[in-house]
Amino acid sequence: MKVVKAAMIGDVVGAFGLETLEAQLPALIKEQQIDFVTVNGENAAEGFGITEADFRRIIAAGADIVTSGNHVWEKREFWQILETERNMLRPANYPSGSQIIQTIPGNGFTCIEKKGISWIVINLQGRELMTPIDCPFQSLDKIIYMIEGKAAENHPLVSADGSSVPFAFPIILIDFHAESSREKESLGYYADGRVSLIAGTHTHVQTADEKILPRGSAYITDLGMTGNTDSVIGMDPQICLERAHKQVLYHMETAAGESPGKIHGVIAEIDAETGKAVSVKRI
Repeated sequence: MKVVKAAMIGDVVGAFGLETLEAQLPALIKEQQIDFVTVNGENAAEGFGITEADFRRIIAAGADIVTSGNHVWEKREFWQILETERNMLRPANYPSGSQIIQTIPGNGFTCIEKKGISWIVINLQGRELMTPIDCPFQSLDKIIYMIEGKAAENHPLVSADGSSVPFAFPIILIDFHAESSREKESLGYYADGRVSLIAGTHTHVQTADEKILPRGSAYITDLGMTGNTDSVIGMDPQICLERAHKQVLYHMETAAGESPGKIHGVIAEIDAETGKAVSVKRI
């Protein structure tokens, strides 16, 4: 059995989060001998969205794929990066275009060949307590059918250099960007046995329920966040208090301060021959 390690890192929040990632991720990769890294970057631009510079910094820090969520659309100038960079994902279940409506930019899943292994990353977004976009469960089915070769062959499964990738027994990772724990757990069991790791993002608070599901997929409800832990989900605590107490929508700002930042996420050991998870632990 050949075991490889995948790390999935929770939402990077603001400049503090980027600095934390740059300071800690390279050492984590080396110490833990991690083979593949995904990082959720949708809050890198001061808590709302991501810029090209943020994306480049996350990749330079060691990420193989950058995932996102509902805030990925905040910076309109970033849309061209979604269109051109195969290792920058947006949720796959945003509605597709039609004859009168242009398709939104970007890809919701991709495949990177690294060290002789096909790593497939799928980015999905929840609907409970969020914008009711297309069904993430049905979108997952469609993507897996594509991976299995049961649908059209013009899928975006390519390597970093743009060539097609053979992917017997691919390792499949899911970033499910969702508000509802119930919806995240439901998708976990729905995907169990068909993917290697399902990790929730969006709520910025790491859950303590990492586990191997019955059919062999690793799971955690939320990875947590990367940034200033002396905060309210990475944002200024006083502003959050004012908003909650007065119900006035004051402008949110990322938390300042000198407290050391933290990376939150998981590391999963995966059998490269079967795609099944062997272990999963929190960072």
